[in-house]
Amino acid sequence: MDLKLKGKIVVVSGSAGKAGSIGESIVNRLADEGAIPVLVDRNSRGFDYVEALQKKGVDSLFVQTDVTDPVQMENAVQKIAEKYGKIDAVINNVGVNDGAGLESSYEDFMNSLKLNVVSYFLLVKYALPYLKKSKGNILNIGSKVALTGQGGTSGYAAAKGGVLGLTREWAVDLIQFGIRSNAIIIAESLTPAYHDWLNTLPDGDVVLKKINKSIPFESRMTSPDEIADTALFIISDRSSHTTGQFVFVDGGYVHLDRALINDVN
Repeated sequence: MDLKLKGKIVVVSGSAGKAGSIGESIVNRLADEGAIPVLVDRNSRGFDYVEALQKKGVDSLFVQTDVTDPVQMENAVQKIAEKYGKIDAVINNVGVNDGAGLESSYEDFMNSLKLNVVSYFLLVKYALPYLKKSKGNILNIGSKVALTGQGGTSGYAAAKGGVLGLTREWAVDLIQFGIRSNAIIIAESLTPAYHDWLNTLPDGDVVLKKINKSIPFESRMTSPDEIADTALFIISDRSSHTTGQFVFVDGGYVHLDRALINDVN
């Protein structure tokens, strides 16, 4: 299926994680479809990713940015606009489950909000004039923690709850401009960061098996590529009448009957 993304300028935040991360997977999938991914991230790893894309003939750009800084975010969008003259879609993919819980400091809680939800607001705010011109769309990457809780992570939970609120608010607010706004909700995805966390545990293999068993469909985590594929479909013209939706890419983790865990696994 041709997703009709060729030549589309797609800005992806949180896109310079380790190889195999959700952001990096989205960027590579975009390039495969002929889109032009623009990376916005604080990690210098993005320079290497863009260099690799450019060697393949993809006119990509990396703007190293502190996504919590309004001035840097405004400057990042300005730089993107100067190069391409348009923005067709924004994918907000910043997400760090930082453990800012009730016993954390006020500063840690607020920093979690700035990173995990305020950065979403900033990117869309400054990209909005270009999204209006292109009748583009917004995709926010969310988390099941906003709906199920997790424990010990008040900042991240509040932020991801806010992401879902913004997704619906923007769908309503921007419908007059023909701009769509949707969210993908992730439960358990075997990213490099997840691997790193498991490696800190003395019984990481046991924990992984336990988590896999809690996922109804195929008893496995969602792959970053599966999330990326869904993301591309949602921002594409093939999903042109979808807005204000929360799309769960989670193997049934959030919604399906817990009895399935015992029956199927």
